[in-house]
Amino acid sequence: MAIQVRLPDDSVRELRDGATGEDLAATIGPRLLEASLAVRADGQIVDLRRPLQDGARVALITSKDSEGLEVVRHSTAHLLAQAVKNLFPAARVGIGPVIEDGFYYDFLVEKFFTPEDLEAIEAEMRRISGEDLPVVREELLRNDAVARFEAMGEHLKVELVSDIPEDQVITGYAQGNFYDLCRGPHVPSTGKLKAFKLLNTAAAYWKGDEKNASMCRIYGTAFHTQKELDEHLKRLEEAKARDHRKLGKELSLFSFHPEAPASPFFHPKGALVYNLLVDFMREHYQSEGYQEVITPQVLDVAMWKTSGHYDNFRESMFFTEAEEREYALKPMNCPSHCLIYGAGHHSYRDLPLRLADFGRLHRYERSGVTHGLTRVRTFCQDDAHIYCTPDQMKAEMASFLVFIKRVYDTFGFEEMRVALSTRPEKRLGSDEMWDEAEEALAGALREAGMDFHINPGEGAFYGPKIEFQVLDALRRPWQLGTLQVDYSMPARFGLTYVRPDNTEGQPVMLHRAILGSLERFMGILIEHCAGAFPAWLAPIQVAVLPVTDRTHAFAQELGARLKAEGFRAEVDLRNEKVNAKIRDAQLQKVPYMLVVGDREAASGQVSVRHRSRGDLGAQDLGGFLDQLALEVRTRAR
Repeated sequence: MAIQVRLPDDSVRELRDGATGEDLAATIGPRLLEASLAVRADGQIVDLRRPLQDGARVALITSKDSEGLEVVRHSTAHLLAQAVKNLFPAARVGIGPVIEDGFYYDFLVEKFFTPEDLEAIEAEMRRISGEDLPVVREELLRNDAVARFEAMGEHLKVELVSDIPEDQVITGYAQGNFYDLCRGPHVPSTGKLKAFKLLNTAAAYWKGDEKNASMCRIYGTAFHTQKELDEHLKRLEEAKARDHRKLGKELSLFSFHPEAPASPFFHPKGALVYNLLVDFMREHYQSEGYQEVITPQVLDVAMWKTSGHYDNFRESMFFTEAEEREYALKPMNCPSHCLIYGAGHHSYRDLPLRLADFGRLHRYERSGVTHGLTRVRTFCQDDAHIYCTPDQMKAEMASFLVFIKRVYDTFGFEEMRVALSTRPEKRLGSDEMWDEAEEALAGALREAGMDFHINPGEGAFYGPKIEFQVLDALRRPWQLGTLQVDYSMPARFGLTYVRPDNTEGQPVMLHRAILGSLERFMGILIEHCAGAFPAWLAPIQVAVLPVTDRTHAFAQELGARLKAEGFRAEVDLRNEKVNAKIRDAQLQKVPYMLVVGDREAASGQVSVRHRSRGDLGAQDLGGFLDQLALEVRTRAR
């Protein structure tokens, strides 16, 4: 008996009953058979050795397909686990998923793995790869799966089996002496895995819960070819050099202390950059018609129950009590702005009302997920809420989309990715409200000519949102701004406005941010520019470097002139050679250096150096100041 399958070009191929994706590849040619990693059957990616169904629409997955790399990385995670079990039999295996740019696997061990252990594990992985062991899928009954993993001493896997829904097929994969619980798919044999690298270890809680055991997580990456792997490792080295945590310390921008976990302390230079970002947004707010407000950080829990945050966001909030009342530190500004709106009487003529707030926010983030400035427990946002009529909503969205593009361009984030995040399972409001809000956002993006993709179920509990990602200098995506439509919160707070016919209407509330968390944005910007802020943002814009003691007085006059003109300048009077002073100014990423020797002191000119362009030669001070002023005024990059 034969079966027929339909290929991507719509041709039909006849195969024997029980034929697999591997058999299909063999009928097309040996090169395709060698290149095939898995197969897409009726939209589902499955193992190459799974039997195909009659009438299925199929496509072979190779290194040319994005899904192929995911299969390789998932299989390499299993290769890692097998190597660990071979070398450290007492280790207990947890989970090993694919993540962006790689994979990880968690292990329960008495002693965390050392760098030397990682080298040995990687060598064992290469040995197993060389054996080209077949990777075999097996379907299991629940009791058999439990018994099997209990016999192996893998109690974490037993726990995972119990978490699998009753109606879901339980599958395991064997390769040589290793067996793992997994949905798959996987490559047909370990010999397909050649270009991989173990990167580092980190602590992680089992199932992400700090009440559970602490495990050793090994991170790794894998690619189809060694060339791709080498290029990726080179990018990682560049990313290490740009790490904002490293640069923040070297440039004395900020620090972290155990007295306030995951909460940054901004030093004078860092605070200056931070405040310049706020000033930049305030300047735009004036031209865009926003009004700034200031709201309390501690508010009664009753308000958070009204807003819905208590039921939907409570686990990420900090609480306190005073005078027998329970309060919460605000994680968001939106309910406070609703109180301000509700304190007044509004006509349709007063709308849109755009309220901006740089108030400090507090969110509980587990210690395992905090990361430098990009994931903290206290932060400020360039947060604003727009209250408008339904008829005004479209124009407000269009205006915001122009606004956000202009801001990102200023910082050199010229490429943007846009996603529309739709209704989550846990949400407020009716389906009709969500339909209207999602279509409004999608329509605004289409009219703005912005390409976007859908993130199903990733919206906020009170409304769908557009999320804006920028690509940095290493082409890494970072999520920054948001635009959200909210019909629910105005209803919960009883917000109204008077329509032209003197009836009451409910305003639409738009939540929007551009930079997002200022802390996070600053961390991203540091990595984007490798700490070399543009002149308008640089903590020190000009370093005056006298060559000898004889020119100290002239150097100090220059410093005073620069400061009088409104520039941030430092005069280096240390008893060091000028080359050492230049090097130190370069390390501090100072945009301009004015080298002052006897010749400059006599002529009144300055010898100008730029941190990246080098020696720019002798210039009149007035001309240099005019050029720098233009660079700062135009916020040149």
